[in-house]
Amino acid sequence: MYHYLIFCKLFCSRVAFMTFKFCPFCGNPLHLVVEDKRQRLYCDNCHVFHYKNPAVGVAVILIEQDNKLLLVKRSGSYQGMWCIPCGYVEWDEDVRKAAKREFNEETGLDVDIGPVFTVLSNFHDLSKQTVGIWFWGKRTGGTLTAGSDADEARFFPLNNLTDQNQMAFPTDIIVCNQLKQYVKSNCLPAW
Repeated sequence: MYHYLIFCKLFCSRVAFMTFKFCPFCGNPLHLVVEDKRQRLYCDNCHVFHYKNPAVGVAVILIEQDNKLLLVKRSGSYQGMWCIPCGYVEWDEDVRKAAKREFNEETGLDVDIGPVFTVLSNFHDLSKQTVGIWFWGKRTGGTLTAGSDADEARFFPLNNLTDQNQMAFPTDIIVCNQLKQYVKSNCLPAW
C-alpha cells in the first residue's frame, strides 16, 4: 500500500480533483472509456478500470443530560468550526471500530457504538467526497477533553445549538436539524 501511495503522488495530477494519468499497477498511460454511461479511466495493459470512489467517514452522536449534544471545535481543516465528532475509516478497519477510535481521539471519551442514525453523501468538498455514517453512542468511560483534531469539546443543548454558520459540515447541520425535530416532537429515539 505504501508503494501505491508514493506512486500516486508521483504520477497523479491535481487540478480540481486527483486524477490518475498513469496506471498505479503497471505505469502505462490511462485513457477515458465510457462504461455505464460514465467516463472512466482505463488501463489497456492491465484491463482494469480505475474508479474514483468516495471515502467513508464515521461520526458518533452522543446526547446526554437534558438533550445536550457533544460537539468538537476543529483544529486543522475547518479550524475553529464545530462538528459532531468524526473521522475517516482506515483501509482495513470496521466502521464501528473506526467510529469508536475517532470519537476517543477527538473527545477523550470511550463509547459503545449503537445503531446507525443516518447515512449521507458529503459533497461540500468536491475534491474529497465522502459517505458519512452517523452512529448513536453511549459513554462508557474516559474524561472529556479535546483530542488530536479538536481545540475544544463541549455539550450543546439541542434546542440551542451553535450558529449554523459555525458548523464545519452541511451534513452535520442536517443531522442536528433531524435531532432537533425529534426533541421538538418529544420522540428522541433511544437505543
